[in-house]
Amino acid sequence: MELNDLIHGTGEWLKGTGPNAHIVLSSRIRLARNLTIAPFTNRAQREDLEVVLKAVQAATGTIAQFQDTTFFRLNEMDNVDRQFLVERHLMSHDHASNPQGKAVIVSREEALSVMVNEEDHLRVQVMQSGFNLDGTWEVINAIDNSLSEQLPYAFLPEWGFLTACPTNTGTAMRGSVMVHLPALVMTRQISKVLNAISKLSFASRGFYGEGTQAIGNFYQISNQVSLGHSELDIIQNINGLIRQIVEQEEQARQALLVQNRLMLEDKICRAWGTLKSARIISSQETIELLSMVRLGLDMGIITDMDPKALNELFIMIQPAHLQKIEGKKLGTAERDTRRARLIREKFDRKI
Repeated sequence: MELNDLIHGTGEWLKGTGPNAHIVLSSRIRLARNLTIAPFTNRAQREDLEVVLKAVQAATGTIAQFQDTTFFRLNEMDNVDRQFLVERHLMSHDHASNPQGKAVIVSREEALSVMVNEEDHLRVQVMQSGFNLDGTWEVINAIDNSLSEQLPYAFLPEWGFLTACPTNTGTAMRGSVMVHLPALVMTRQISKVLNAISKLSFASRGFYGEGTQAIGNFYQISNQVSLGHSELDIIQNINGLIRQIVEQEEQARQALLVQNRLMLEDKICRAWGTLKSARIISSQETIELLSMVRLGLDMGIITDMDPKALNELFIMIQPAHLQKIEGKKLGTAERDTRRARLIREKFDRKI
């Protein structure tokens, strides 16, 4: 698989299917693992990182779950290609920023990705569409078992999996769910919800995870503690919290329909009109407007639109994607113009 093969494909997590897909965009589980054959990455020399790269590439080449994956060395990619993978949620900003001694493994369906030599030797990630942490866990647990048969994990019975950051020690698992909460934002209940999440020792992050702010009314909700809790306990706790958030968002949407329907329709139709007619538009404004269109589609105010294609637009309008589509580097003004044209083309076809 070539990197460009991903441009016009749809990642598994963007399909708009699965339980509660009208509010829950995706479910993700990430496992941090380190190997005993080299120092952790914060103390490793370049030759140590190369030892890990070669060991992981050799091991994944023998595992069935990795048969349809590609191993990309980051130092062989330019900045646009690396940012492209960040925009598709296949690796982190930190991983992309310093490519030496690093790699990422990506499956064709983009459900599986592995960052090699990020903060830990391995960051294994599985994403699925909708609210499905249980199914996501089944997939990643089988992959982790296969990897552990081929690679020597750093593990102690009394501590669990050893990680570069002590807060990840234990199961070294981060479960997260991407939720779309426009009604809670519009009814000014979101601060109360986020404060409750924090008090329960969960984290709320933006569209691109750690270190990013929420845009387009999208929030990633994840556990912060892994030591002293089993994987199933963590998943159960996240599931319970997300069910409550989904219920609150649904109630807020119904309240808007009953109490402020005209205002709601006006915001949605204005967003629709702007996207259909804009000649210059930034990525942030686009995401905010697409959020309202997505709400209109979910609530039946907008009809005749493909939810999957609408979800794809959140990714396609990002800077690296626009440059990959054009096949050349674009300045900010050029991207804003190309983005507006892409959206008009999609909306003319009713996406």
